[in-house]
Amino acid sequence: MSILKDSFGRKFPYIRLSISDVCNFKCGYCLPDGYKIDKSDNRSFLNIEEIGRLAKALSELGVSKIRLTGGEPTVRKDFFEIVKIIKKNSGIKKTVMTTNGYRLDKIADNIKNSGLDGINISIDSLNADTFKKITGHDRLGEILKGIKNLQKLNFKNIKINAVLLKGVNDTEKDFNNWAEFIKNNEIDFRYIELMQTGDNLDYFNNYHVPAKKFTDYLNNNNWIIQTFGKDAGPAKNYLNPKFKGKFGVIAPYSKDFCKSCNRLRITAKGDLRLCLFGNTGINIRHLMQKDNQIEELKDLILKQLNFKKESHYLEIGETGLTKNLSTTGG
Repeated sequence: MSILKDSFGRKFPYIRLSISDVCNFKCGYCLPDGYKIDKSDNRSFLNIEEIGRLAKALSELGVSKIRLTGGEPTVRKDFFEIVKIIKKNSGIKKTVMTTNGYRLDKIADNIKNSGLDGINISIDSLNADTFKKITGHDRLGEILKGIKNLQKLNFKNIKINAVLLKGVNDTEKDFNNWAEFIKNNEIDFRYIELMQTGDNLDYFNNYHVPAKKFTDYLNNNNWIIQTFGKDAGPAKNYLNPKFKGKFGVIAPYSKDFCKSCNRLRITAKGDLRLCLFGNTGINIRHLMQKDNQIEELKDLILKQLNFKKESHYLEIGETGLTKNLSTTGG
């Protein structure tokens, strides 16, 4: 079996598949003015039959984990049908999602029953006012209720992500609040260092703070760095025996961040992106139209890996094709 491997020896068992660019939040670092239709690209989002063929091809290429992203993936009415069609492939061991948590309190049962293997929820602050300021929505209470509902259903593998923002959620009090939250909760919490994209330069300049601020906090409070399995990727994870939950950091500006890259991205309109901040992308959707195109699709994906670069160039302001994080699954 051919597997996804680039010229630098990195393997790619993990795909981030965006199924919609639409998002119903207005996060300052991503879509501060809300979602707007891209009139320069009138292609529809991948349909469920195309996603089914894509998942089959990826499974046959050794992919074992698919993360459904957006935008906000649950805005699609067929979201849970998409989960089912992906999970038909025995090679896909983990089907997970990233969500803003909208209506999480109401769909917890559906999530559990769908067979999803994990969920990442974006919560940038445990302070309701700060949360509303960042996202444009006063829904923190509903999201936290949704997490409790999932836990009551014995749903495992819950992670929370927050974007680290200078002067907004980066104080020791903020860090302590999250520590208290995960102390008796089997939940992984991770700060993501703010990344520059094509349309957020001013925001980036105002709010970027190096991830080192949080890692210093962890090192000063007896958190021990941990390594995970082959599908974990560039995140650094930390354990503390006094806590049920774990902390993590994703620091894209750190040295050698890309050495452990293990994922590729496919956009909601069928473009293969080798890197979140790469300058190249190729549409592979035309090979998702018929069942007898699977081999051609696999071959095209394999050939594209020859063009994957060793690293991004964020440190010099090169943001590639990513206008904002809603378009490539973040």
